[in-house]
Amino acid sequence: MATFTDVKPLLPVQDPVPADIDIAQSITPKHISQIAEVGLSLLPEEYELYGPTKAKVKLSVKDRLKNAPNGKYVVVGGISPTPLGEGKSTTTVGLCQALGAYLNKKVLTCIRQPSQGPTFGIKGGAAGGGYSQVIPMEELNLHLTGDIHAISAANNLLAAAIDARMFHEAAQKDEALYRRLCPTDKSGKRRFAAVMLGRLQRLGIDKTDPDDLTPEEVSCFVRLDIDPDAVMWRRVVDINDRFLRGITVGQGPEERGMERKTGFDISVASEIMAVLALASDLTDMRARLGRMVVAADRQGRPVTADDLGVGGALTVMLKDAIEPTVMQTLEATPVLVHAGPFANIAHGNSSVIADQIGLKLVGANGFVVTEAGFGADIGLEKFMNIKCRASSLAPDAAVIVATVRALKMHGGGPPVVAGTPLPHAYLSPDVELVTAGCANLARHIENTRKYGVPVVVAINAFATDSKEELEAVRAAAMAAGASAAVVTRHHALGGAGAVDLAQAVVAACSSGGEFKFLYDVEQPIKAKIEAIACGTYGASSVSYSPEAEAAIAKLAAMGFDNLPICMAKTQYSFSHDATLKGQYCW
Repeated sequence: MATFTDVKPLLPVQDPVPADIDIAQSITPKHISQIAEVGLSLLPEEYELYGPTKAKVKLSVKDRLKNAPNGKYVVVGGISPTPLGEGKSTTTVGLCQALGAYLNKKVLTCIRQPSQGPTFGIKGGAAGGGYSQVIPMEELNLHLTGDIHAISAANNLLAAAIDARMFHEAAQKDEALYRRLCPTDKSGKRRFAAVMLGRLQRLGIDKTDPDDLTPEEVSCFVRLDIDPDAVMWRRVVDINDRFLRGITVGQGPEERGMERKTGFDISVASEIMAVLALASDLTDMRARLGRMVVAADRQGRPVTADDLGVGGALTVMLKDAIEPTVMQTLEATPVLVHAGPFANIAHGNSSVIADQIGLKLVGANGFVVTEAGFGADIGLEKFMNIKCRASSLAPDAAVIVATVRALKMHGGGPPVVAGTPLPHAYLSPDVELVTAGCANLARHIENTRKYGVPVVVAINAFATDSKEELEAVRAAAMAAGASAAVVTRHHALGGAGAVDLAQAVVAACSSGGEFKFLYDVEQPIKAKIEAIACGTYGASSVSYSPEAEAAIAKLAAMGFDNLPICMAKTQYSFSHDATLKGQYCW
């Protein structure tokens, strides 16, 4: 078996490794049509160019390949993140470069589109790093093909519709509202739109002719009666703007004193982003958008986007955003970039559509590698329990990325502050410290194995790591149940530095397994919460505040108790406390 020390890099690597932007701009990308047609076997009519380096994939390819076999499916997670970084995106890209450029496997990388919040914040972009990057990295990290902007516009259209509906209901009588919702055509006839018939059914009104409704039924139909204090939908912007977190709207003289407090979230936190990421096609996305609960009425009943009549408009605004974007790595292996929900507040994975298309494109002997956000206790857990339920796909293997430096921090190393020099503990050998931190890695391996998939550990090496430290991590990973633990140097060598990892992943995908979920969605909400908290975070039990009890009861009363659980939690610890490192819980 070849190792990275035996493989000559195909890229013109330098030592020391230059800055990411310098490396990215030193490589001339292939025209994206070559990547699409040669790398992915797309037909010319199945993609649309957005310049020479990126293109949108048409969903028609799913129909053409619906009977084709799926390739192998690999998810990349990591240990609990630290300010030192684990290189999860870099490892994802490096692994794919190794599979494609060195092992000659048909491979596709599926990643999220970065938000401009982290890009212009401390974290930076999400193209990978060193000689394992998606290029052009500045295109990926900025506007790409405009998907996040489309999501922002759709989100804010819905926010505007909510406030406008409350305003008009307060200002107009039932008949005036009815005339606006169901205007007469040129022949003087009214007709209900399909979405309106759905609302009538939910109200228990079994009529299809607008002229047949009684005055009481008209009032019930036209008035959503939204409780201003129960509006759950906020506006969004894709930058970090802390002064918009809490605002007051309705202060203009034309709004007649209808002020209320609300705020802005970052765009990728919008539920519309989650819908885009979980939808399987345009029809599914339309249905999911319409079902989004945006508020409650004064009786506590849910109000949806379809109740407001804007589900179709939202879908039209996302007609291009639903198509994944094709890019390439430094070593010309193909990449699909699509969706970008955060993992600490949302489900933290790229789109179902991209993975479904990719698995058909690579064929039975190929590989799709996708990345789950943050640590494996968050992004990978949601990949398994939320994304895989939505996609009906099951992974063949999981990769967990770790570094010696980050494990030292989990072992009790000194705090790290961005922008300040690293403490000496992270620059000098300390096998005892890194061994103590391996408790964090071991728990992530244990958690991932509960899903019935083999786990490969990628030890992302730095120049300051000693052989003894790397061996300590490898030994701890194997003792915890990993099928393989491999030292990688893809940051410095590109795909050549991840050949060992690629071979281990190929072997793991062939080892077989029986995928299973952590919980059954039909279980009560508390049972599902406790399955995650106890089975993944390591809690001994779960207690509920009065507010949580009320929220759970309300969700159950609304009929939402048979859905997966999407937990919001700090990414820096297994617990609720970001300062608790290692395997510590509560």
